[in-house]
Parts: sequence; C-alpha cells; structure tokens
Amino acid sequence: MNKASNSSEIYHERQIKELCALHALNNLFQDKRAFSKKDLDDICQRLSPDHFINPHRSALGFGNYDVNVLMAAVQKKNCETVWFDKRKNTKCLVPEKIYGFILNTPTDYKWGILRLPFKRKHWIAIKKIGQYYYNLDSKLESPDLIGEEELLFPYLASQLDEGDKELLLVVSVEVAKLGSWRRDLPSENASKLTRSLDENTSNTKDILANDKAATLPPRLQSVDDL
Repeated sequence: MNKASNSSEIYHERQIKELCALHALNNLFQDKRAFSKKDLDDICQRLSPDHFINPHRSALGFGNYDVNVLMAAVQKKNCETVWFDKRKNTKCLVPEKIYGFILNTPTDYKWGILRLPFKRKHWIAIKKIGQYYYNLDSKLESPDLIGEEELLFPYLASQLDEGDKELLLVVSVEVAKLGSWRRDLPSENASKLTRSLDENTSNTKDILANDKAATLPPRLQSVDDL
C-alpha cells in the first residue's frame, strides 16, 4: 500500500458505523459538507416515501445506503453516474472526462468480533487530486496512492477481477449524454468494421437475389392448369 505523500492536503473521511456511502461521496467531492447523513436519509425517504422500513438503507438507521441513494446524491452535484461494463478493457476509459470513480466491493459483515456468514457492500471513492489518483477508502488510515494515469488502468482492472466488485463512473451531465467518457479501442474498431462488412455483404446478396428473381422469364401456365 502506498501512502500519499501529500495526505495532509487531501480530505479523507474515516469509517463510522455503516456510512461508507456518505464517506465515499464526501471524499469524492473533497468536501466534508458535500453531504450529511440527513441528506442521504432524506433521499431515502424521497425514493420510497410509503415504506415503513425503507429499502434503501439499514433498517436500524446506521447507513448502509444502496446505489439508488448514491446516484440520486450525485445528481444533486449536477453529475451523473455510469455503470462501467467490467467485461470491457479499462483502457477504453477517458480519465480526463471522468470526475471520479466509486468502487462497490463486497465486505464481511461483523457484529463486534463476530464475523457473520453473509456479505454487505462497501463504497470506495477513487479520485485524481493534483497529479495523482488516490484510493480514498474510508476504512484506510490515510489515502492510498495509486499513481498517474497509466497506473490507473491496471489498478481498476485488477480491482474488477476480484469477486463481485462493480465500478461507477461519476461524470458531468454533458459527458454522460455524449458518452465521451469512453473511447473505441483498435480491437473494437476492427469488430465494428467486421460487422459492417458482414451487413453490407448480406445486403448485397439480398439485392442480387432480388435482381435475379426479377429477370427470370415468366412461367407459362400449362393448359392442364386452365
């Protein structure tokens, strides 16, 4: 683990109860006042106003907010979240178009010193601050230095290769609309060209078949058919 050399200049909230979504948001926007627990509870209420037990957070009220709350919160900052298809190569990402990343990772559920036999989700912010990208996991003592852009791609790929982790991209509304957060890799361009050629070949065969049918001599009706 690489400790950030300028960690004193980085805002990093530490884990309290089950408030990792809150910490991830504040770490992402680098502002302790970006969101409060009340803000996220209000979003839960707005999403499901008629539920006695709100499905978007812990029944005990300790946090454990789901992705719907996180996405709604990001929208309050004039941003959007995009699910990244982890089957894709991370090099298709355009980091300069991405405000930050939120990694969703399964984690053990503990009650005191007891480890319970099921998993819960943990939210982690990843963001470029200055020249470098950092893992701002609220469970860490301090931000973890990832490095420059060329190290970001293998880092994200290695994270997504582990278990049931998922990646959310946080981008501006315009970038989300245009889809400019991603680029086509050479292999993808080749696949698109192959599909295009296959479609053109198929269309040409259909045209030739229709032309051939149109030029066939008319069938003469037999006298027996009259």
